[in-house]
Amino acid sequence: MFRGILPKEVAFYDYFEKMAALNLSISQTFLQAVEGNANLGESVVEIKRIEHECENTARIAIDLLHRTFITPFDRDDIYTLLKGLDSFSGDIKGAASRLALYKFEEIRPETIDFAQNIHESAVEIDLAVKGLRKIKKNISIRENCLRVHDLEFQSDEILSQAISNLFITDDILLMIKWKEIYGKLEKAVDRLEKVACIIESIIIDNS
Repeated sequence: MFRGILPKEVAFYDYFEKMAALNLSISQTFLQAVEGNANLGESVVEIKRIEHECENTARIAIDLLHRTFITPFDRDDIYTLLKGLDSFSGDIKGAASRLALYKFEEIRPETIDFAQNIHESAVEIDLAVKGLRKIKKNISIRENCLRVHDLEFQSDEILSQAISNLFITDDILLMIKWKEIYGKLEKAVDRLEKVACIIESIIIDNS
């Protein structure tokens, strides 16, 4: 009977927003690197730093979840949202690290398309996460999530074209390396779409 009058732990919103902002930063750093507007090696170092900060933030928030009786919304949704935001940064780190490791002579154009798509998705997720504080008053969250779904569909087209173009080369090892990187980038987009789905579920449960 006391559950309804106990204060809810609002610090989770701070953690959500911090992680979404970190994801936005990591996507922008990756985009600048593949577009040639930043040094790839230095960008990888920065991406690893951001990924580590995101991982630590998720760990702190999950620890708080274990210690909090009243949460803003469903505990499973909070946990899944935190893990989804954390996993995205790991995928970008994986793609960036491989780009630096393989020392390609040039960045394939589809990689830039992927990076732009990922950054746009991160922008939409950042906006949607910020809207969770006033979920019943913010009508744009759903639009942000729909945009992420559209971008995920576009990423499927980018991946198909990228794989198709790879078969033009006779260098099998080069093909394998690029397919590995594309796989990481596609997974990053899928992570953000999953986050969008979680946010949509939260909207429905709290409408």
